Amino acid sequence: DPSGDPSQQEAKQREAEIRNTILAQVLDQAARARLSNLALVKPDKAKAVENYLIQMARFGQLAGKVSEQGLIEILEKVSLQTEKKTTVKFNRRKVLDSDEEDDY
Repeated sequence: DPSGDPSQQEAKQREAEIRNTILAQVLDQAARARLSNLALVKPDKAKAVENYLIQMARFGQLAGKVSEQGLIEILEKVSLQTEKKTTVKFNRRKVLDSDEEDDY
């Protein structure tokens, strides 16, 4: 937001730098490339995966760098959690006259 408070912009920028630093530490190069590609197509899903990775890193649940295959597994977990259930409902309209009445 260009009209926003400069201190807010600086805080957002620092937060983004911290996020990028943490992600650079926990992801290998191939996984990082896949995540950036995902961010281009589905920014919400990429943000959810980033938050998940950062949370795991903060709680020490990551042993070493996450490979591309590990990132794919995390993507699948996040997809299952955020999956939208779609239902289709058919409303059949009742017709006032039926075919049986056509017999004269």
